[in-house]
Amino acid sequence: MKDLLAYVARQLVDLPDQVEVREIEGERSIILELRVAPEDMGKVIGRQGKTAQALRTLVKAAGLRDGKRVMVEII
Repeated sequence: MKDLLAYVARQLVDLPDQVEVREIEGERSIILELRVAPEDMGKVIGRQGKTAQALRTLVKAAGLRDGKRVMVEII
């Protein structure tokens, strides 16, 4: 899931080398922290947060296969 989020985020931004994904794993959940360059923040969030919501939905669906609850935080 970490690799999936990093791959999709790199495709969206102008500075793909500054995309970082940090994984914090709990007992039944995983938190993925996505960091991008400040000038790319708008591209990752999208209009009215639609791109960010789509990223969260995609990663959440991938997490359901593993039986984990996945949350994405954009930092």
